[in-house]
Amino acid sequence: MKRTESQDFKGFVATMATFIVWGFLPAYWKLLQKVSPLEILANRIIWSVVFLAILLSVQKKWGKVAKALTTPSVLRMLLITGTLVCGNWLIYIWAVNSDRIIEASLGYYITPMVNVFFGFLFFKDRLRKLQWLAIAIAASGVLYQLLRYGQLPWVSLGLAFTFGTYSLLRKMAEVESSIGLFVETLFLSIPALIYLGFLEFHGGGAFGDLGIKTDLLLLGTGIATSIPLITFVYGAKRLSLVTVGILQYLSPTISFLLGIFAYGEPFTPSQFVTFGCIWTALAIYTAENLMASGKMKQQA
Repeated sequence: MKRTESQDFKGFVATMATFIVWGFLPAYWKLLQKVSPLEILANRIIWSVVFLAILLSVQKKWGKVAKALTTPSVLRMLLITGTLVCGNWLIYIWAVNSDRIIEASLGYYITPMVNVFFGFLFFKDRLRKLQWLAIAIAASGVLYQLLRYGQLPWVSLGLAFTFGTYSLLRKMAEVESSIGLFVETLFLSIPALIYLGFLEFHGGGAFGDLGIKTDLLLLGTGIATSIPLITFVYGAKRLSLVTVGILQYLSPTISFLLGIFAYGEPFTPSQFVTFGCIWTALAIYTAENLMASGKMKQQA
């Protein structure tokens, strides 16, 4: 079906709003600095399950949930993707509350390059010369960090590769986004509940002990997780991949600026070199995508 201008506009607003919310998400996790990253993660999982269960009830999609839960191939895939998204969430929360927002934002700048490379490896996508150039420049920025400090920017790479792999596998899983996320978090809720129960039994849990503000923030982690995903799916279906690809840079840019100006994280000359390589790569990648999209429209 051909998209209308109204659908395009609604999709653009929804997608842009999603990336803006994701960009400001570090400010939310900063409000929970008194809570350990692992406990925040456990609460995020539990309250996401609760919120998604309510949403799926309103949408009357429990039949589709049952189908996903009784399809072994889908279950296996969602178990793997759930583990990946769990790792991604934990790294991100830890990085934000360890004053490494800038390094975390670098991870989401790298992610598009990882997605392109995975497309080449697993879907036999042909990479054009400028795409190879973009990947090479991005890789050189990471290599500079390795040579300069003798260690890889593991937070950035961890975020990029967990999310890139998650996106790759979810593309293969034949299940709707909200249903897939519900099943993923449902799996994760078992160890999350055990961990929170252990904390409460030993008197170390934050929920109910650090005040109503903290309790509400922990409850809100489910909404902060699920709503942006829903608006992203709504918007992405109504926009071209090129437009979505350009808008996705909003999120790490906002986080990057938050790290520097709101939380005073240092931005060293060596980081500037790495970011410069990544930004140059993204500029080439985006320009190449725009040109390729223009040529396809002309041919059509």
